[in-house]
Amino acid sequence: MIGSRSISAITLAGMLTSLAGGLAPAAYADPQPGSSVKEAGKHFQRGVALYNEADYRAALVEFRRAYDIAPNAAVLYNIGQTYYQLQNYAAALSTLERYLNESGATAAHRPEVEQTIGTLQARVGKVAITTNVADCEITIDDELVGKTPFSEPLLVSIGRRKVTAMREGRPAETRFVDVAAGDTVQLALSLTDPTGRVPAAPGTSPPTREPEGPGSLTPWWVATGALGGLALVAGGIALYESRQLKDMRDTFPASHDDLNKKATTVSLFSWAADGFGLLAVIAGGITLKLALSRSHVHEVHVAVAPNGIQLAGTFR
Repeated sequence: MIGSRSISAITLAGMLTSLAGGLAPAAYADPQPGSSVKEAGKHFQRGVALYNEADYRAALVEFRRAYDIAPNAAVLYNIGQTYYQLQNYAAALSTLERYLNESGATAAHRPEVEQTIGTLQARVGKVAITTNVADCEITIDDELVGKTPFSEPLLVSIGRRKVTAMREGRPAETRFVDVAAGDTVQLALSLTDPTGRVPAAPGTSPPTREPEGPGSLTPWWVATGALGGLALVAGGIALYESRQLKDMRDTFPASHDDLNKKATTVSLFSWAADGFGLLAVIAGGITLKLALSRSHVHEVHVAVAPNGIQLAGTFR
């Protein structure tokens, strides 16, 4: 039964008998007849021993090697069982489905495997992977699954999965995704080029920059900043002159003409600061209104009030 800690001796004997009686077409070309069968049998037996010792990763390597040497459906049963123990439910599901397909109606473990497949189908999801460049090697949990683009989402076990995209000459991109049963998670991976830039995904155009010209907001932003700066400078000079005027009044004797000149200077720079400040507010209001008119905002009204800019409208 799938999930148990042992593989029956019947399975092993059946596999060896089957290997001896019917090889895949490629095995017949072996220069030493029977050598491939014997080698596959050794790997299979070693896999059974490791499986029964709960060394599932090593058992998986041996079972897969046995199948590579001499493909046989009986080995797929044990590979699927080992994947199940490793909690790689997606690999277990696809392997056991292959076992049923290759074994046919006379599969020795068909009822058991069909029941297990029903359990595994509730323990898998899918990840739809796209990359901004083609021919990227994709690994899931450090196991290679193929190259992009994929024609359909990839079957994965539920839980947190590590997905990595690799391509020669580019830094690898790794992401972690959480997949629940029945989910199809969309995952877009972007690999930078050797200069550190991210190429646009196939079928998309690079972002365009707003051209400088009559329709550009740059002059308005510059004007607003310049007027604001002049207002600050004029205000600073007015404050400095005002302090000097106060010191002159506290100093005896001080001529009346000198006091009038200093007071006039303070007034001029104060008026200049107020004027530049008002112009900066007006320019800022116009700039803001132009910027909002280019966005997805409707019925926007900008007005200059004694206490600043008033903005009213409907946003969405």
